[in-house]
Amino acid sequence: MATWVGEVVIDGTEAAAPEAAAPEAAEPEAPARVPLEHAQGYAQARLLVRGRDRLYGMATVPVDQESVATADLAAAVARTVEQAPTSAEGQDPAQLEHSGSPAITVVMCTRDRPEPLRTALGSVLGQDYPGLQVVVVDNAPATDASARVVAEFDDPRVALVTEPTPGLSNARNTGVAAVTTPWVAFTDDDVRADSGWLRGLARGIARGGADCAAVSGFVPSGELRTPAQAWFDSRIGWNRVFAPRVFRLSEPPPDLPLFPFQVGVFGAGANFAARTDVIASLGGFDRHLGAGTQTKGGEDIDFFFRLVLAGHALTYEPSAVVWHRHRDTQDALVSQAIGYGRGFSAWATKTVLTPRNLVRGLLTVARRGSFSAAPLADYRAPMSPDTPPPPVGVDVLRIEHRATLTGPPAYLRSRARPLLARVRPLAAAAATRLRSLRPR
Repeated sequence: MATWVGEVVIDGTEAAAPEAAAPEAAEPEAPARVPLEHAQGYAQARLLVRGRDRLYGMATVPVDQESVATADLAAAVARTVEQAPTSAEGQDPAQLEHSGSPAITVVMCTRDRPEPLRTALGSVLGQDYPGLQVVVVDNAPATDASARVVAEFDDPRVALVTEPTPGLSNARNTGVAAVTTPWVAFTDDDVRADSGWLRGLARGIARGGADCAAVSGFVPSGELRTPAQAWFDSRIGWNRVFAPRVFRLSEPPPDLPLFPFQVGVFGAGANFAARTDVIASLGGFDRHLGAGTQTKGGEDIDFFFRLVLAGHALTYEPSAVVWHRHRDTQDALVSQAIGYGRGFSAWATKTVLTPRNLVRGLLTVARRGSFSAAPLADYRAPMSPDTPPPPVGVDVLRIEHRATLTGPPAYLRSRARPLLARVRPLAAAAATRLRSLRPR
């Protein structure tokens, strides 16, 4: 069932929808139906109900003749607001809003995807944020397509750098090296950033306090047109959390029994910011993890995990919104499932092989005096109770779970490759030397 995606703003402020203008909230004298742009062929609409600095939740309404009934819309919005999570205790929204605008540079990594890059970069440059700077990292490009897109914008706020070695972690590390601001925000080339995205991240920095070193944001699905997109949407959890929270190792959340190992709750790599000095102190992103490497993923959860273990606060701020366009074909969905499974187990392998991190995390779990394996069982099933069937003939969950078996060897091979590269010349030289010493 194709789902039209947009948003409803209920406090009179303006906000951009990912695909089209959002319908206004229902008024007493409103017409019987509200038209939706480009809604031909859609059976329902999913609407993000929001204010300027707060998200209330998602409302779903039926679509008929490219419109929704005003009464249905009003009722769905009212239910969403009524069921919305309460704001974080002790947080004054006005104080957060006027806490300042720390200097932030956006790093966006890309590789030969000019059309998505054009959309993503345009949305970032449309931010209402002072002193905006953007670094586009062209990662191991086969063409000059990305460079041409950047040239089209002809914007002095944008710098283009090239990282010849493939891998998202390599690209991000190169981007960070080009940043001079105290904070750096990361997003991907397949997103559309909300106009208030960076202000939302700044709000999260203020919410986290003096020890805040990273902020992750809300990543709703920007398109639900195909069965592959609908299934993936049901599998992820970062598009269902509307309440802000702060993660600290010293304050394990009572609802996360395996914290800090429940890395899926920390956020998504498509939408987060971190202090530049903390990134450096952690050694940057692990170049053996991430898209473009043998492990295909895991770099974001690894970074969040190491940051929390180091004693820093990580804030989740839902008002920092980036709309993500999921893979829309069966083959792309399978590839993504393999990446998720392999990346997760590759990160787990690294954690097991890093005794200091492993012991510190286990001690945090042990101090709570109880253990629950429920999160491990939850991983075996989609997160949504109304999960649509996967594309015909494809058991996506089984593919993802089988891919976890390939993560450990992929990570170990990647770690061993530099060592082998150094050993091979030495071995060749030794063999040559032995041959020269043979009696003639």
